[in-house]
Amino acid sequence: MSIAANLARIRNEMADACARAGRSESDVALMAVSKMHPAAAIEEAYAAGQRLFGENKVQEWDTKIAALPETILHTARFHLIGHLQSNKTARAAAIFANVDTVDSLKIAQRLNAAAIALGRTLPVLIEVKLSSEESKHGISPGAVSEILHAAASLPALQLRGLMTVPPFFGDPEDARPYFRQLRELRDSLNAVHPHTQLVELSMGMSHDFAVAIEEGSTCVRIGTGIFGKRDYSKIF
Repeated sequence: MSIAANLARIRNEMADACARAGRSESDVALMAVSKMHPAAAIEEAYAAGQRLFGENKVQEWDTKIAALPETILHTARFHLIGHLQSNKTARAAAIFANVDTVDSLKIAQRLNAAAIALGRTLPVLIEVKLSSEESKHGISPGAVSEILHAAASLPALQLRGLMTVPPFFGDPEDARPYFRQLRELRDSLNAVHPHTQLVELSMGMSHDFAVAIEEGSTCVRIGTGIFGKRDYSKIF
């Protein structure tokens, strides 16, 4: 199927999930994860009406910027959704609309300094690790408050919410407890930190996004379901 057809199918499935959960379709954003896909695939998705994209690596997105038309760069939003190394924070703050993978106070502080130098406010999400998998990144649930307590010293960051990547399960229902845990963590943090209200919950991918929507996701990150399989032989 074409990227346009895949987008239409995903949007219909999102609408069904919202209906089951009694939620408005406008409450859940669709992020097209274009990592390891060429700039041409982004252009195709853009032509089909997609305006929100996720990229995993600073250097990969840097190579695509030069290949995309200015119209797309100025009217679409591109988020960093991969692990951010501390030595890449300045560049990330310059080329991404949002950074969705803040996983330590150190990274938050470096992004804040970079955003101040750029004269911009940078929306961010805090990535939370809810599993014991070594391959996953994120801050522990109990450590999120450290960043929220420091919010006053991070004036260039807009702390928007939480993000997580649960383990992969053959049955999407097995991911439900992780999505529910992130929602409950968000709600408990908002009760303790009333001046730093977290709104966004970025959770759910191609195989489990419907369950994530039912558990309160405000943004689902879909890659393979839109663009097809990735070619990991390409190195950015």
